[in-house]
Amino acid sequence: MTRFACLLLLTLLLSLSYAAITPTSPLSLGQTLSSSNKVYELGFFNPNNNQDQYVGIWFKDIIPRVVVWVANREKPVTESTANLAISNNGSLQLSNGKHGVVWSSTGETLSSNGYSADLSDNGNFIVIDNVSGRTLWQSFEHLGDTMLPLSTLMYNLATGDKRVLTSWKSYTDPSSGDFVAQITPQVPSQAFTMKGSAPYWRSGPWAKTRFTGIPIMDETFSSPFSLQQDSNGSGSLFYLNRNFKLPHIMITSEGLLKVSHRNGTDWELYFVAPVDSCDYYGVCGPFGLCVMSVPPKCKCFKGFIPQYIEEWNRGNWTGGCVRRTALDCLGNSTSKDVNIFHTISNVKPPDFYEFSSSVDAEECEQSCLHNCSCLAFAYIHGIGCLVWSQDLLDAVQFSTGGELLFIRLARSEMGGNEHKKTITASIVSLCLFVIMCSAAVSLWRYRVKHNVSANLSNDASSSDLTPQYFSSLCFFDMNTIEAATNNFSLSNKLGQGGFGSVYKGKLQDGKEIAVKRLSSSSGQGKEEFMNEIVLISKLQHRNLIRILGCCIEGEERLLIYEFMVNKSLDTFIFDSRKRLELDWPKRFDIIQGIARGLLYLHRDSRLRVIHRDLKVSNILLDEKMNPKISDFGLARMFQGTQYQDNTHRVVGTLGYMAPEYAWTGAFSEKSDVYSFGVLLLETISGQKILRFSYGEEEKTLIAYAWESWCETGGVDLLDKYVADSCHPLEVKRCVQIGLLCVQYQPVDRPNTLELLSMLTTTSDLPSPKQPTFVVYTRDEESQSKDLITANEITRSLILGR
Repeated sequence: MTRFACLLLLTLLLSLSYAAITPTSPLSLGQTLSSSNKVYELGFFNPNNNQDQYVGIWFKDIIPRVVVWVANREKPVTESTANLAISNNGSLQLSNGKHGVVWSSTGETLSSNGYSADLSDNGNFIVIDNVSGRTLWQSFEHLGDTMLPLSTLMYNLATGDKRVLTSWKSYTDPSSGDFVAQITPQVPSQAFTMKGSAPYWRSGPWAKTRFTGIPIMDETFSSPFSLQQDSNGSGSLFYLNRNFKLPHIMITSEGLLKVSHRNGTDWELYFVAPVDSCDYYGVCGPFGLCVMSVPPKCKCFKGFIPQYIEEWNRGNWTGGCVRRTALDCLGNSTSKDVNIFHTISNVKPPDFYEFSSSVDAEECEQSCLHNCSCLAFAYIHGIGCLVWSQDLLDAVQFSTGGELLFIRLARSEMGGNEHKKTITASIVSLCLFVIMCSAAVSLWRYRVKHNVSANLSNDASSSDLTPQYFSSLCFFDMNTIEAATNNFSLSNKLGQGGFGSVYKGKLQDGKEIAVKRLSSSSGQGKEEFMNEIVLISKLQHRNLIRILGCCIEGEERLLIYEFMVNKSLDTFIFDSRKRLELDWPKRFDIIQGIARGLLYLHRDSRLRVIHRDLKVSNILLDEKMNPKISDFGLARMFQGTQYQDNTHRVVGTLGYMAPEYAWTGAFSEKSDVYSFGVLLLETISGQKILRFSYGEEEKTLIAYAWESWCETGGVDLLDKYVADSCHPLEVKRCVQIGLLCVQYQPVDRPNTLELLSMLTTTSDLPSPKQPTFVVYTRDEESQSKDLITANEITRSLILGR
């Protein structure tokens, strides 16, 4: 009887605790593996009171259980015979009885005489080769929703590797939830919580020992973090806090980022975000400042007013603010008599900053002052100079802490009481002036209407066009456009090209528009302006931009389009953060949409049109990410059966121009197909044609795509950030189609009808010929970016292979 009792006790002890997992000793249901310091425990657990079992790590002897890592998050086991074992090659394998392996480790494997898996004293579950002592796999490199001391968040742009925290779907479901905590590749980096693909909370930039957007991390703060970035495009955030009992960082299923530790018998919360309404990303919109008060409130920066006043007054602040007085920038000769900086204290630095190499605060200010695109700057201890050239978004003002932010304003915004008196006098004078001028309004409108008609008729006659082409156009007067764009405010500016600038506007009826304003120095003159009016007003297709009207007043020439919420394709695929929003299925849909728009231009419209400047920046995206081809200023129409033309005025963008067009001026449907091929390879790879350079031979994107297709079918050309979402056969097919499009001889390229068929079917594809000519791109992109000529031939430097 005594012998039986001892045997029973031994069996119970073995079922409760394991020293290590070996190939001959797997871990089964009911068994656990403890760290030697008795702090952590690994085993099977059930979070939802059903048959689902997960392998996880938790704090030992803490009730209720706090799980810090889960192996099989997406695939629970349900069989009583489930076990965690080590295979012959050193990989962990979780078997679900007769259903086979549901999870396995993906680290390095070796052929060895022995392996073991153990739980270290810091909570890291590791697989070791017993012969060499090498670590083959570790849980710290495959984080779940929790970060323990000595574990890291990281990114590596070169390899595409990224280590993040991913929330549980709910408290009882460990599968991946909506929220991800990560660090960004910005310099300096910052921590982000993302909800899906949208920012949810932001820490502010890292300043040597602290995050500048977290007030408790002041100059006296003893930081538990260390953040390192290098010039090779990698960075790591280390969590080093070992001064407290059971410290950890967790992202919850509700999106809360919590830093906590054990204090006696309770958990003490050291930090949590977001908790205040100002913590949520961009709550006050562009150029809005969220003030942490009771209750929190949004206000516009000095010199700015709400963009949508009624919505703002109702408490909907996401539309943000717009500049009241436009900046008068004089380029490098900017003086303080024109612009001035307004100081705001205790601020969380806005997003979209850029690091400047200025050595001190004065040089930082001067650098911003003499740069027309610089809207604000901050000189921060531990960082140096940060400047902003985009909308100031997600700015917060704390009661204490934070940084000094200097915002660029027109000097008139700082004029004080004297300025107010001047305004009052001006208003009185203006009222008298309005009374005197009211009688002339009708006459003025009459003249504007007839001037527009006359201008259009004159331009039309010079282009052999008749006024019937303009019967469907809406003519806008200049006052309407100025009011819609806040007098062409910089805050409304969407972009800049060889033609001039594009601004966002909002008409009195609430309709959002995009206004293309041709500059007087633009290479595009009356011919291009007329060309775009005629073509877009007559072309109607879901994958072409729609023109709403135009405005001609004096030297001003404006085109008014439908507004595209998501701007252009290049703002996504070439951006380190936004590229993640375009997974492979979305990119493939965009590629097909562009091809449909191109087929309409070449074959299906009543006008046969060659675009001549097809590129990623001319592909706009609506709210559903549908692509729309834009910018028809350089396009040409063909008549009847004409399929080719020649020009002595070569225009377009380097890298996208077909060889025959760049050298001889000959353009056809096949020259647009060549441009589409370049655009296709850029969309697949996320790389710019004019910036890409690979290896010692400095291979161009086209040369590298050819090499990739020859070796792997092209699948490794895909942007590594979206590789997980791809269908390899689709990617390979698209790379092959791109190479068919960029063949040197036009006759070898598919026409647009064949191109769309290739993209939408699985029919066999011909093999492309090796690219004979490629664009040489060693020089910096700035020397050739969007180069458009008006009066002479401009050629890319072409090299034979």
